[in-house]
Amino acid sequence: MEDFQEQEYEFLRRLDEDKLDRRRLLKRGLAAGAGLTVLSAPAAALAARQTVLKAPPLKGGSISMAELVAEAKKEGKLNLIATPPEWANYGEIIPTFSKKYGIPNTVDNPEGSSGEEVQAVISLKGQSRAPDAVDVGPGFAVGPANQGLYARYYNTNFRTIPRAMKDGRGFWTGDYWGVMSFGANLSVVDKVPTDWSDLLTANAKFALNDDPRKANAAFSGVFAASLANGGSLNDIGPGIDFFAKLNKAGKFQAVNVTPQTVASGQTPITMDWDYNQLAYKKIYTNFKWGVSVPKSGAYAGYYCQAINATAPHPWAARLWEEFLYSDQGQLLFLKGFAHPARFPDLVARKVIPKALLAALPPAALYANVKVASLTQISKAKAKVAAEWGPKVLGA
Repeated sequence: MEDFQEQEYEFLRRLDEDKLDRRRLLKRGLAAGAGLTVLSAPAAALAARQTVLKAPPLKGGSISMAELVAEAKKEGKLNLIATPPEWANYGEIIPTFSKKYGIPNTVDNPEGSSGEEVQAVISLKGQSRAPDAVDVGPGFAVGPANQGLYARYYNTNFRTIPRAMKDGRGFWTGDYWGVMSFGANLSVVDKVPTDWSDLLTANAKFALNDDPRKANAAFSGVFAASLANGGSLNDIGPGIDFFAKLNKAGKFQAVNVTPQTVASGQTPITMDWDYNQLAYKKIYTNFKWGVSVPKSGAYAGYYCQAINATAPHPWAARLWEEFLYSDQGQLLFLKGFAHPARFPDLVARKVIPKALLAALPPAALYANVKVASLTQISKAKAKVAAEWGPKVLGA
């Protein structure tokens, strides 16, 4: 039995046996764990396949996990980008992958935006330090895929991912989703805003997570503001107008939010995905961090995995995708408060520990959440690109 199989069984056993409350769930790390079951094959057939394999597979199920792991280990490394440890539990996901398969990794520009990830794929083409895979918003998945920047790959669990969260051609696949939420440093402000109108009367400035023209989280914040101020999924304009009004009132801070800007009081009120805001409660230990989902304008969005078409470590990139979409990878996203793409499948098979479900916010908070289509996102992205500078920033 392969080492990673043994770890899989141990991981699932512990998830089944552990009775974790919210505090313990946040504090303890899971052992390196579950992956995909290795498919057995006669030695002769396996040897024959290995002799004809000249390029990474198109489909995960076309080879055994043992073959994929072996080829990835030959490459000896995985290059990631813009996956900070506090984001969707990457701080646990990435080292778990490396420990499980014995493949070291680097994370370039950890606080980078989706736009910067795509730019790295372009500018670092042919270099050993180019990213092997990216984690980007849909607006930064569709265009680059059509430009030939991503490689096609269907992970083994591709069919269990909702149709709306994947590219049928195999160029990208949604990995997790969340809802835009307010967060506030309660040592600086009196309370967490509960709705968008509160930002106009708050005793501190509000900040998005980066620039909406290049970062999916910030762009999604503008979409949420639009829904709360007379806009729709077909019209992001009112969201842009709201931020123009907020800036004119001296209530908007056009800077990239970091733990340092939050701790210093520079950006005490922020908007980010719910899974990040909830995770910050653990990270911000020197002050109390409050979180709320807006009463109006609740907007949900997802992120997408894609493999660089010219990845320096193409086999390791595919092994990374297999890990993320395995039960273990998806449960680790859930542990970080992000709803994994395969959530419906995990629920149907009853493999989610009750403690993980109990740690999530009440389902009622998501009752009125709206999600934009790829066409709506593309249209809105173009409008933000054209109007954000002149309308909001005056430049």
